[in-house]
Amino acid sequence: MILITGGLGMIGAHTARALVDLGHDVVVTSHRRADVPSFLAGKVTVEQLDVTDREAFLALGDRHQISDIVHLARSIPGDDPVAFFRTDTIGLLNALDAARTWGVRRFAVASSLGVYIGRTEIPWSENLALPTAEVPHPIIAFKKAVEPLTTHSLRGSGVQPIILRIGSVWGPLMDPESPFNRIPPYVSAVLRDEQPAPLHADDGGDSCYAPDAGRAIALLTTAEALQYDTYNVSSGQLSTNRDLVEAVRAALPGRRLELLPGRQHGPGADAYLDISRLSSETGFAPAFDSVTAIADYVAWRTDNPR
Repeated sequence: MILITGGLGMIGAHTARALVDLGHDVVVTSHRRADVPSFLAGKVTVEQLDVTDREAFLALGDRHQISDIVHLARSIPGDDPVAFFRTDTIGLLNALDAARTWGVRRFAVASSLGVYIGRTEIPWSENLALPTAEVPHPIIAFKKAVEPLTTHSLRGSGVQPIILRIGSVWGPLMDPESPFNRIPPYVSAVLRDEQPAPLHADDGGDSCYAPDAGRAIALLTTAEALQYDTYNVSSGQLSTNRDLVEAVRAALPGRRLELLPGRQHGPGADAYLDISRLSSETGFAPAFDSVTAIADYVAWRTDNPR
């Protein structure tokens, strides 16, 4: 059985769905969220868990035969960064403790494409040394720390670490007004028959539809063998605002959507993730492009608030 902490969040739920589709038994944990997405109802075991509670975490091993762990649980930073770092570090260490205690095969943990900030080479690949540039958000700072904490904690344990440098993921279950991704708020405005603020056509960046991200993580977790400990998880393609607007027009025809020419801040290139390593090791290829992802998301939002 594969354990996914934070398994009712956006990425966790889509990872669980992909693992179930691959024929695996899955247990997901959630701290505050109780509603199970319709596509997981009756297909996974749900455990309420505060990952900062070490005893409760380890007790999961008494109830389930855990073979692998995907650690995606996280908190939301507030005004006190120390409290945020303390909570998420304790949760990570408890998950690592469980991995060693149970002797699981693999421990996959969420990092971020943000760890590459400061590198000018595009696309960003796992072979790039991580820069010492200042990062813009506490979440990225924590993700950057997650990587050595995980690899050093599992060294000599027999548990293989998998560092998931996850790209800009969006889709079903994401906050429709999320400040971290431009796509759900843009679609939400159109669904309300509002005129969204015009975007510059050539601006863009990394983008991955949540079902694709979940399938990539599932494939990495269950692959027979992996050569590396670190993998980019995304679509492997640059997504522009022009792609977004054209896809929305196709899914919701008749809406008046404006595009501004060029780039907001002048010439340049937007970063995105190279997924050659992921694809060569697992055979992963994204199932969704901009048009099919937007169409699927609009259909989902017809019956779901997020």
